[in-house]
Amino acid sequence: MNILITGANSGFGTLIIADLVKAGHRVAGSVRDPEGRNAEAAAALRNLGVEVVEIDVTDDASVEAGVAKADKTLGGIDVLINNAGVGAHGLQENFSAEDFRRLFDINVFGVQRMIRAVLPQMRSRGSGLILNVSSLLGRVVLPFYGPYNATKWAVEALSENYRVELSQFGVDVAVIEPGGFPTTFFGNLIYPSSADRDPGYGEMAAAPKAALEGFEGFLAANPQQTPQLVADAVVDVIGKAPGARPFRTEVDRVGMGDAIRPYNDQLDQVTRGLFANFGIADMLELNTSKPEAA
Repeated sequence: MNILITGANSGFGTLIIADLVKAGHRVAGSVRDPEGRNAEAAAALRNLGVEVVEIDVTDDASVEAGVAKADKTLGGIDVLINNAGVGAHGLQENFSAEDFRRLFDINVFGVQRMIRAVLPQMRSRGSGLILNVSSLLGRVVLPFYGPYNATKWAVEALSENYRVELSQFGVDVAVIEPGGFPTTFFGNLIYPSSADRDPGYGEMAAAPKAALEGFEGFLAANPQQTPQLVADAVVDVIGKAPGARPFRTEVDRVGMGDAIRPYNDQLDQVTRGLFANFGIADMLELNTSKPEAA
């Protein structure tokens, strides 16, 4: 299949791409500034046979141009993987509206920009897959990840709506929900632009830093929580037949995934019950028979 993935130059992206290429897929990977600060990463991707396209997911024009280039180079886009994202850590009250805006622009609006850019040709063809990399923190809240939690909860809702609005056009939607993994995620965190509210929190003001250090130590002591699990999950979902893919896939080996899986299963039952009551249960089933749009 022809696959476009964002955030190709680091974190889960490089592992996912290596697995996709190994599985025989044609891949275009988006990189910001591939001829400048990310030139080395772009060269490594090209050595794997990956088509490098420049995309800044926070910029409409960049997204449109990059998707158009990937579409032309690959000869169509069968799968979009929205992998680009950034984390945040700190006391939620310390994050300004601008801090939130910056995070949402990448993690949520960026996903929407990418999806809108690929959907017309997917709908007209009557097939395609949108695969959004969310997080288990898009299902449950942990302290000090507030703005990040909010963006991933938004991605989950975005995915839920696209799933049902696109099903009859043959376009599939799926979500990968990783737990915490030792990647570049922790080195690229967005912190509050100000700590002016710290005095009001007393001793708790030091809690975010201690919690982050503790979690990084926890990951170091649990080598089974390897990022390769996420790449394996992505390739597995893509490899399944349209209509047979799970909507949500939890990826975790340190306890969060096992706790959240029943929650996801229960939500699925609730959703199916409500859709049946409203007479729209067919919207939860992917139409694999024919295109619905010209």
